[in-house]
Amino acid sequence: MRVILFGTGAMACLFGARLFQVADVTMVGTWADAIEAIKGRGILFDDAKKSYTIKVKVECLGSAISPADLIIVLVKSWQTARIAGYVSRYLNPEGVAITLQNGLGNLELLGPKAFPGTTAEGATLIGPGHIRAGGSGPTHVIAPDWVVQLLRSAGFESYRCSPDEAESLLWGKLCVSCGINALTALLRIPNGELLTRPTAQDIMIRATMECVAVAQAKNINLPFADPVNRVKEVACRTAVNKSSMLQDVLRNAPTECDAINGAVAREGERLKVPTPVNTMLWQLVRAAVYQNRNKSELC
Repeated sequence: MRVILFGTGAMACLFGARLFQVADVTMVGTWADAIEAIKGRGILFDDAKKSYTIKVKVECLGSAISPADLIIVLVKSWQTARIAGYVSRYLNPEGVAITLQNGLGNLELLGPKAFPGTTAEGATLIGPGHIRAGGSGPTHVIAPDWVVQLLRSAGFESYRCSPDEAESLLWGKLCVSCGINALTALLRIPNGELLTRPTAQDIMIRATMECVAVAQAKNINLPFADPVNRVKEVACRTAVNKSSMLQDVLRNAPTECDAINGAVAREGERLKVPTPVNTMLWQLVRAAVYQNRNKSELC
């Protein structure tokens, strides 16, 4: 089975390291430092017990690559438009592409050969091609059974879902992401610390509930009955984790806030649902990243 992973960040390295055991895997990306590190050393993978390396093939986007049976898109949402045209180019005629990205708008850019999915897996990027395993959780995909079985054989808790279930799961994850990601990035704290600061916890809950209100206006049934309990549970379960948005801000990289809090703010405006907290978080992250970019250019 040939698998191509779009991305060389934390999640792509996590999926690449595990799928390498059961498939012919090639990672495709644009991050030169990560590509060089993975080519030279392999993926450096830290877990609770030890560190080890996995020699996974990696190529620059645009390279000549044999078509794959399965493509998994794991790039940041702001990179989706850049890689979208390569999906059909790198996919067998009978192949399947799935996106496990955060936020809204990715599927529409990837085209008709791509199908949605969500994952609750987590990983922290330590450096180029170097990750630490984070909290694990289920991965849901709209895909043939063989895709689910392949993911399971690689150690992922994987399930096949319907389009309605996928939309529900996507918005459920979005509600949690709205509450946790931008706020931890702005405060520069791990997820669990939101629960120890009353004001931060209040903002987390308000941002989550704004996303819930937008989902309800779209007649989307969320995969949980109590959104407040869910976002608190996720923050507790991933207490020591640095959110992906915090990791981006710390390395002066673009964030996915446009596709998370920004997407909710835009949908809220369209549907006449107020989203002041998400709008403010979105604008503050954009401002913070802009300042960081200026500093890095001046130094």
